[in-house]
Amino acid sequence: MRGYKIFAGSSSVDFAQEICQILDVPLGRADIKKFSDGEISVQIAESVRGRDVFIVQSTGSPSNDNLMELLIMTDALKRSSAQSITAVVPYYGYARQDRKAAPRVPITAKLVANLYETAGIDRVITIDLHAGQIQGFFDIPVDNLYGSVTFEHYIKSKNLKNPIIASPDIGGVARARYFAKRMGLEMVIVDKRREKANESEVMNIIGNVKGYDVIMIDDMVDTAGTMVKAATALKNNGATSVMACATHGVLSGKAYDNLENGELDELIITNTLASREHKKIKVLTVAPLFSEVIRRVYHNESVNSLFA
Repeated sequence: MRGYKIFAGSSSVDFAQEICQILDVPLGRADIKKFSDGEISVQIAESVRGRDVFIVQSTGSPSNDNLMELLIMTDALKRSSAQSITAVVPYYGYARQDRKAAPRVPITAKLVANLYETAGIDRVITIDLHAGQIQGFFDIPVDNLYGSVTFEHYIKSKNLKNPIIASPDIGGVARARYFAKRMGLEMVIVDKRREKANESEVMNIIGNVKGYDVIMIDDMVDTAGTMVKAATALKNNGATSVMACATHGVLSGKAYDNLENGELDELIITNTLASREHKKIKVLTVAPLFSEVIRRVYHNESVNSLFA
Protein backbone atom coordinates (compact mmCIF):
# COMPACT_ATOMS: atom_id res chain seq x y z
CA MET A 1 0.00 0.00 0.00
CA ARG A 2 1.16 3.54 -0.77
CA GLY A 3 0.48 4.85 2.72
CA TYR A 4 -1.75 7.72 3.74
CA LYS A 5 -1.41 11.03 5.52
CA ILE A 6 -3.89 13.11 7.50
CA PHE A 7 -3.86 16.90 7.53
CA ALA A 8 -6.05 19.31 9.49
CA GLY A 9 -7.59 22.63 8.62
CA SER A 10 -7.79 25.35 11.26
CA SER A 11 -11.34 24.48 12.36
CA SER A 12 -10.66 20.81 13.13
CA VAL A 13 -7.16 20.51 14.58
CA ASP A 14 -8.28 18.85 17.83
CA PHE A 15 -10.62 16.53 15.96
CA ALA A 16 -7.87 15.50 13.53
CA GLN A 17 -5.39 14.93 16.35
CA GLU A 18 -7.88 12.59 18.03
CA ILE A 19 -8.25 10.66 14.77
CA CYS A 20 -4.48 10.43 14.36
CA GLN A 21 -4.08 9.17 17.93
CA ILE A 22 -6.63 6.41 17.30
CA LEU A 23 -5.02 5.41 13.99
CA ASP A 24 -1.50 5.79 15.41
CA VAL A 25 -0.30 8.07 12.62
CA PRO A 26 1.29 11.52 12.95
CA LEU A 27 -0.72 14.57 11.94
CA GLY A 28 0.62 16.01 8.70
CA ARG A 29 2.47 19.31 8.90
CA ALA A 30 0.98 22.28 7.06
CA ASP A 31 1.65 25.97 7.56
CA ILE A 32 -1.63 27.88 7.35
CA LYS A 33 -1.43 31.66 7.62
CA LYS A 34 -3.41 34.76 6.72
CA PHE A 35 -2.14 37.88 5.02
CA SER A 36 -3.10 41.22 6.53
CA ASP A 37 -5.95 41.58 4.02
CA GLY A 38 -7.45 38.22 5.05
CA GLU A 39 -6.14 36.07 2.18
CA ILE A 40 -5.27 32.51 3.23
CA SER A 41 -1.82 31.09 2.62
CA VAL A 42 -1.07 27.35 2.79
CA GLN A 43 2.22 25.48 2.50
CA ILE A 44 2.40 21.71 2.92
CA ALA A 45 5.49 21.15 5.08
CA GLU A 46 6.23 17.52 4.13
CA SER A 47 6.23 15.32 1.05
CA VAL A 48 2.90 13.83 -0.07
CA ARG A 49 4.00 12.52 -3.46
CA GLY A 50 2.10 9.34 -4.31
CA ARG A 51 0.23 9.31 -0.97
CA ASP A 52 -3.49 9.08 -0.26
CA VAL A 53 -4.28 12.23 1.69
CA PHE A 54 -7.17 12.99 4.05
CA ILE A 55 -7.95 16.63 4.94
CA VAL A 56 -10.02 17.04 8.12
CA GLN A 57 -11.93 20.33 8.07
CA SER A 58 -15.42 21.29 9.24
CA THR A 59 -16.83 24.19 7.26
CA GLY A 60 -18.81 25.81 10.07
CA SER A 61 -18.39 29.35 11.39
CA PRO A 62 -16.56 31.24 9.99
CA SER A 63 -17.96 29.24 7.07
CA ASN A 64 -16.38 31.14 4.20
CA ASP A 65 -12.87 31.13 5.69
CA ASN A 66 -13.02 27.43 6.53
CA LEU A 67 -14.39 26.52 3.11
CA MET A 68 -11.71 28.53 1.29
CA GLU A 69 -9.02 27.03 3.50
CA LEU A 70 -10.17 23.52 2.56
CA LEU A 71 -10.11 24.36 -1.14
CA ILE A 72 -6.68 25.99 -0.94
CA MET A 73 -5.24 23.04 1.00
CA THR A 74 -6.65 20.73 -1.66
CA ASP A 75 -4.99 22.72 -4.44
CA ALA A 76 -1.67 22.72 -2.58
CA LEU A 77 -1.81 18.93 -2.10
CA LYS A 78 -2.87 18.30 -5.68
CA ARG A 79 0.05 20.37 -6.96
CA SER A 80 2.32 18.41 -4.60
CA SER A 81 1.47 15.16 -6.47
CA ALA A 82 -0.79 13.53 -3.87
CA GLN A 83 -2.23 10.30 -5.29
CA SER A 84 -5.76 11.01 -3.99
CA ILE A 85 -7.41 13.63 -1.80
CA THR A 86 -10.32 12.85 0.52
CA ALA A 87 -12.10 15.69 2.29
CA VAL A 88 -13.16 14.60 5.78
CA VAL A 89 -15.83 17.20 6.52
CA PRO A 90 -17.54 16.50 9.86
CA TYR A 91 -19.87 19.46 9.29
CA TYR A 92 -20.78 20.33 5.69
CA GLY A 93 -21.44 24.07 5.57
CA TYR A 94 -24.24 25.53 3.42
CA ALA A 95 -26.13 22.21 3.55
CA ARG A 96 -29.37 24.00 4.49
CA GLN A 97 -29.41 25.80 1.13
CA ASP A 98 -30.14 22.58 -0.76
CA ARG A 99 -33.14 23.62 -2.90
CA LYS A 100 -34.98 26.61 -4.35
CA ALA A 101 -37.30 27.39 -1.45
CA ALA A 102 -38.18 30.81 -2.93
CA PRO A 103 -37.86 32.54 -6.30
CA ARG A 104 -34.43 33.79 -7.41
CA VAL A 105 -32.37 32.09 -4.70
CA PRO A 106 -29.24 29.93 -5.16
CA ILE A 107 -28.77 26.25 -4.41
CA THR A 108 -25.58 26.89 -2.49
CA ALA A 109 -25.07 23.30 -1.32
CA LYS A 110 -24.69 22.35 -5.00
CA LEU A 111 -22.33 25.27 -5.66
CA VAL A 112 -20.12 24.12 -2.77
CA ALA A 113 -20.11 20.57 -4.17
CA ASN A 114 -18.91 21.98 -7.50
CA LEU A 115 -16.14 23.87 -5.72
CA TYR A 116 -14.96 20.69 -3.97
CA GLU A 117 -14.68 18.83 -7.25
CA THR A 118 -13.09 21.70 -9.15
CA ALA A 119 -10.41 22.07 -6.46
CA GLY A 120 -9.46 18.41 -6.95
CA ILE A 121 -11.16 16.50 -4.10
CA ASP A 122 -11.65 12.84 -5.04
CA ARG A 123 -13.92 11.72 -2.19
CA VAL A 124 -15.93 13.24 0.67
CA ILE A 125 -16.55 11.73 4.10
CA THR A 126 -19.14 13.55 6.20
CA ILE A 127 -21.83 12.79 8.78
CA ASP A 128 -25.57 13.48 8.91
CA LEU A 129 -25.98 15.79 5.94
CA HIS A 130 -28.96 18.10 6.38
CA ALA A 131 -30.52 16.35 3.39
CA GLY A 132 -29.22 13.00 2.20
CA GLN A 133 -29.89 14.01 -1.42
CA ILE A 134 -26.91 16.38 -1.24
CA GLN A 135 -24.81 13.30 -2.02
CA GLY A 136 -26.31 13.54 -5.52
CA PHE A 137 -24.84 17.02 -5.99
CA PHE A 138 -21.43 15.33 -6.31
CA ASP A 139 -20.00 13.28 -9.16
CA ILE A 140 -17.46 11.75 -6.77
CA PRO A 141 -18.04 9.21 -3.96
CA VAL A 142 -19.63 10.63 -0.78
CA ASP A 143 -19.78 8.66 2.47
CA ASN A 144 -22.58 10.14 4.59
CA LEU A 145 -22.18 8.56 8.03
CA TYR A 146 -24.88 8.23 10.69
CA GLY A 147 -24.38 9.83 14.09
CA SER A 148 -27.11 7.64 15.54
CA VAL A 149 -24.65 4.85 16.37
CA THR A 150 -22.89 7.22 18.78
CA PHE A 151 -26.12 8.43 20.39
CA GLU A 152 -27.45 4.89 20.71
CA HIS A 153 -24.82 3.79 23.24
CA TYR A 154 -25.26 6.93 25.36
CA ILE A 155 -29.05 6.71 25.45
CA LYS A 156 -28.93 3.05 26.47
CA SER A 157 -26.59 3.99 29.33
CA LYS A 158 -29.25 6.42 30.67
CA ASN A 159 -31.63 3.49 31.40
CA LEU A 160 -34.70 5.62 30.71
CA LYS A 161 -37.89 4.17 32.20
CA ASN A 162 -40.24 4.75 29.26
CA PRO A 163 -38.34 6.11 26.21
CA ILE A 164 -39.87 7.21 22.93
CA ILE A 165 -38.32 8.86 19.86
CA ALA A 166 -39.57 12.19 18.48
CA SER A 167 -38.91 14.12 15.31
CA PRO A 168 -38.83 17.88 16.07
CA ASP A 169 -40.39 18.61 12.66
CA ILE A 170 -41.94 16.89 9.64
CA GLY A 171 -38.69 17.14 7.65
CA GLY A 172 -36.80 14.99 10.16
CA VAL A 173 -39.23 12.05 10.18
CA ALA A 174 -37.01 9.73 8.13
CA ARG A 175 -34.02 10.35 10.42
CA ALA A 176 -36.09 9.80 13.57
CA ARG A 177 -37.73 6.68 12.11
CA TYR A 178 -34.32 5.16 11.34
CA PHE A 179 -33.19 5.81 14.90
CA ALA A 180 -36.44 4.48 16.39
CA LYS A 181 -36.04 1.29 14.37
CA ARG A 182 -32.47 0.81 15.59
CA MET A 183 -33.57 1.30 19.19
CA GLY A 184 -36.77 -0.72 18.87
CA LEU A 185 -38.89 2.23 20.07
CA GLU A 186 -42.08 3.99 19.01
CA MET A 187 -42.02 7.45 17.43
CA VAL A 188 -44.00 10.71 17.58
CA ILE A 189 -43.78 13.90 15.54
CA VAL A 190 -43.75 17.55 16.59
CA ASP A 191 -45.71 19.56 14.02
CA LYS A 192 -44.61 23.20 13.80
CA ARG A 193 -44.94 26.23 11.58
CA ARG A 194 -41.87 28.37 10.90
CA GLU A 195 -42.71 32.06 10.96
CA LYS A 196 -39.32 33.35 9.79
CA ALA A 197 -35.67 32.27 9.56
CA ASN A 198 -34.23 30.81 12.79
CA GLU A 199 -37.60 31.05 14.56
CA SER A 200 -40.35 28.45 14.84
CA GLU A 201 -43.71 27.99 16.52
CA VAL A 202 -44.70 24.55 17.74
CA MET A 203 -48.28 23.67 16.84
CA ASN A 204 -49.12 20.20 18.14
CA ILE A 205 -47.86 16.69 18.82
CA ILE A 206 -48.71 13.81 16.49
CA GLY A 207 -48.82 10.82 18.84
CA ASN A 208 -49.07 10.18 22.57
CA VAL A 209 -46.20 11.23 24.87
CA LYS A 210 -47.95 11.17 28.25
CA GLY A 211 -45.66 9.47 30.78
CA TYR A 212 -42.85 9.00 28.25
CA ASP A 213 -39.19 10.05 28.34
CA VAL A 214 -38.93 11.75 24.95
CA ILE A 215 -35.74 11.67 22.85
CA MET A 216 -35.77 14.17 19.98
CA ILE A 217 -33.51 13.38 17.02
CA ASP A 218 -32.19 15.98 14.58
CA ASP A 219 -29.15 16.57 12.40
CA MET A 220 -28.25 19.96 13.88
CA VAL A 221 -29.22 22.51 16.50
CA ASP A 222 -28.64 26.15 15.58
CA THR A 223 -30.38 28.72 17.78
CA ALA A 224 -32.09 25.89 19.71
CA GLY A 225 -35.42 27.67 19.24
CA THR A 226 -37.08 24.64 17.65
CA MET A 227 -35.75 22.23 20.27
CA VAL A 228 -36.78 24.37 23.24
CA LYS A 229 -40.28 25.10 21.94
CA ALA A 230 -40.75 21.45 21.02
CA ALA A 231 -39.68 20.45 24.54
CA THR A 232 -42.29 22.82 26.00
CA ALA A 233 -45.02 21.36 23.78
CA LEU A 234 -44.02 17.80 24.66
CA LYS A 235 -44.09 18.51 28.40
CA ASN A 236 -47.41 20.30 28.05
CA ASN A 237 -48.69 17.06 26.51
CA GLY A 238 -47.54 15.00 29.48
CA ALA A 239 -43.94 14.01 28.69
CA THR A 240 -41.96 13.08 31.82
CA SER A 241 -38.64 14.33 30.43
CA VAL A 242 -37.28 15.63 27.12
CA MET A 243 -33.76 15.24 25.80
CA ALA A 244 -32.48 16.03 22.31
CA CYS A 245 -29.75 14.49 20.16
CA ALA A 246 -28.28 16.58 17.34
CA THR A 247 -25.10 15.62 15.53
CA HIS A 248 -24.02 19.19 14.78
CA GLY A 249 -24.04 21.75 17.58
CA VAL A 250 -24.02 24.98 15.55
CA LEU A 251 -25.33 26.87 18.62
CA SER A 252 -25.42 30.38 17.21
CA GLY A 253 -27.29 33.53 18.26
CA LYS A 254 -29.30 33.06 21.47
CA ALA A 255 -28.78 29.29 21.57
CA TYR A 256 -27.22 29.13 25.03
CA ASP A 257 -29.82 31.50 26.51
CA ASN A 258 -32.60 29.42 24.96
CA LEU A 259 -31.17 26.26 26.48
CA GLU A 260 -30.70 27.90 29.86
CA ASN A 261 -34.26 29.18 30.09
CA GLY A 262 -36.09 26.40 28.20
CA GLU A 263 -37.79 23.14 29.16
CA LEU A 264 -35.23 20.90 27.44
CA ASP A 265 -33.56 18.71 30.07
CA GLU A 266 -30.45 17.70 28.12
CA LEU A 267 -28.89 18.30 24.71
CA ILE A 268 -26.50 15.70 23.33
CA ILE A 269 -24.27 16.80 20.46
CA THR A 270 -21.04 15.57 18.89
CA ASN A 271 -17.68 17.25 18.40
CA THR A 272 -18.09 17.91 14.66
CA LEU A 273 -18.07 21.57 15.67
CA ALA A 274 -16.46 23.26 18.65
CA SER A 275 -18.84 24.30 21.44
CA ARG A 276 -18.49 25.83 24.86
CA GLU A 277 -19.40 24.01 28.06
CA HIS A 278 -22.94 24.20 29.41
CA LYS A 279 -24.68 22.27 32.18
CA LYS A 280 -27.37 21.00 29.78
CA ILE A 281 -24.99 19.99 26.98
CA LYS A 282 -23.26 16.63 26.67
CA VAL A 283 -20.64 16.33 23.90
CA LEU A 284 -19.86 12.90 22.44
CA THR A 285 -16.91 12.25 20.16
CA VAL A 286 -17.34 10.82 16.66
CA ALA A 287 -13.58 10.68 16.04
CA PRO A 288 -13.51 6.86 16.53
CA LEU A 289 -16.20 6.49 13.86
CA PHE A 290 -14.34 8.71 11.39
CA SER A 291 -11.08 6.91 12.20
CA GLU A 292 -12.59 3.55 11.31
CA VAL A 293 -14.09 4.92 8.11
CA ILE A 294 -10.75 6.42 7.05
CA ARG A 295 -9.08 3.07 7.69
CA ARG A 296 -11.74 1.23 5.67
CA VAL A 297 -11.64 3.69 2.77
CA TYR A 298 -7.87 3.39 2.55
CA HIS A 299 -8.01 -0.42 2.61
CA ASN A 300 -10.99 -0.57 0.22
CA GLU A 301 -13.26 -2.17 2.81
CA SER A 302 -17.02 -1.75 3.26
CA VAL A 303 -18.21 1.38 5.07
CA ASN A 304 -21.92 0.55 4.99
CA SER A 305 -21.42 -2.55 7.15
CA LEU A 306 -20.69 -0.22 10.09
CA PHE A 307 -24.35 0.82 10.11
CA ALA A 308 -26.06 -2.42 9.12
